[in-house]
Amino acid sequence: MRSLALLCVVLALSDGITRLPLERGKKLREILREKGLLHHFLQHHHYDIGTKFPHAFPDVLTVVTEPLLNTLDMEYYGTISIGTPPQDFTVVFDTGSSNLWVPSVSCTSPACQSHRMFNPSQSSTYKSTGQNLSIHYGTGDMEGIVGCDTVTVASLMDTNQLFGLSTSEPGQFFVYVKFDGILGLGYPSLAADGITPVFDNMVNESLLEQNLFSVYLSRETMGSTVVFGGIDESYFTGSINWIPVSYQGYWQISMDSISRMQGECLISSSFPPASIIVNMQEIACSSGCQAIIDTGTSLVAGP
Repeated sequence: MRSLALLCVVLALSDGITRLPLERGKKLREILREKGLLHHFLQHHHYDIGTKFPHAFPDVLTVVTEPLLNTLDMEYYGTISIGTPPQDFTVVFDTGSSNLWVPSVSCTSPACQSHRMFNPSQSSTYKSTGQNLSIHYGTGDMEGIVGCDTVTVASLMDTNQLFGLSTSEPGQFFVYVKFDGILGLGYPSLAADGITPVFDNMVNESLLEQNLFSVYLSRETMGSTVVFGGIDESYFTGSINWIPVSYQGYWQISMDSISRMQGECLISSSFPPASIIVNMQEIACSSGCQAIIDTGTSLVAGP
């Protein structure tokens, strides 16, 4: 059984789990503003939620899209290594996708040239697969090839892991971000080309004490973390409220409602469903709807 816990608490030490620190960097919009590029970027890079979440919009339905304002708050990333000897990369741990990829030395796109690139010839454990790979996100795309190597996440060594090596990263989005690539933590059904995700490979190789991971995101520059193999109970008080996953692709749950109180928006999801709180104005999702918990998306989008 796979489990995800999003913990809004304080990190502390405990036994039997593996932690990888995450850094909260400068917001992309701040970087673009400093370079005088923000207005142009927002004009030409509208966020397309349907591109990243195609399974949420079945082909049998007619979908009318409306551009969304992306506030570019993609700030949280951590360091992993690939190959032997290890080559380090900064990645976003993204629960809204399922593939791992990093730039390749074969990539000539500006986005690749401004980041660390994996060199297969410098890894004694690298194996080529001959496969091509193409992944589309709400803010950018990557095209490349599939390789196989050892991926190290904190102290966990994930051997024979298939991952993407970008040979093209068109557009400007990936040029300015602080991370090199993306490590997807979604279900295997979302993975391009049927590649087994890193977390599932860890489970298959019996690397984890418990088959779950948890994420803590802090407002501070340091202190955020992703934990593999358990939950650190010193991060919180009381008990965890577990919400069943309603679709095993995204980390998707059933949401009760979206309500407004004193100018703020409250998103309510409970199990079993709770009644609407008195003196709140329900503004959407009155009959319940589906929501996706996505650590790699920089906005909240709703009906």
